[in-house]
Amino acid sequence: MGRIQSRNTRPEIAIRSALHRLGFRFRLHANALPGKPDIVLPKWRHVVFVHGCFWHRHKGCKKAYTPKSRIGFWSKKFEQNMARDEVVQNELKRLGWSVSTMWECETDNPKAFADAIKNLANRIKRKSESRNLP
Repeated sequence: MGRIQSRNTRPEIAIRSALHRLGFRFRLHANALPGKPDIVLPKWRHVVFVHGCFWHRHKGCKKAYTPKSRIGFWSKKFEQNMARDEVVQNELKRLGWSVSTMWECETDNPKAFADAIKNLANRIKRKSESRNLP
C-alpha cells in the first residue's frame, strides 16, 4: 500500500488535462478547503474529487471489490472513507462550493470519458450561471 498515490494519479491527470483543454483554469489540492479537493475551480466555486473506485466504493464497479482476507478491517476502512467523503462534501456545500465526483473507471473508456468530461463542464458552467442570476 506504500506505493499507492493520493495525488497526481493517472485518472486525476487525465481529468485535469481534459478540463484544461476545455479552457478551465484551476488549482490543485487546496489545503485550505475541507478534504483537500483534487481540483479546485475558484472562478466557479466548484471542486472536483477524483475518487478511486476501490477506496471510495463506486457502486456497481468491478474495481470496487472487497479483499478476501481481513474482511473486518477492510469493511471498517471502506465505511470510514465513505463517511468522511459525505462529511467533506456537506461541509464544502455549506461553505458555498459546488461539488462533483469523477470516478477512476470513467477514465478507462475514451468515449465514456469524453461524455463524463462534457457533463462535468456543463455542470460547472450551469451552476455558475444560476448563481449569477439576480
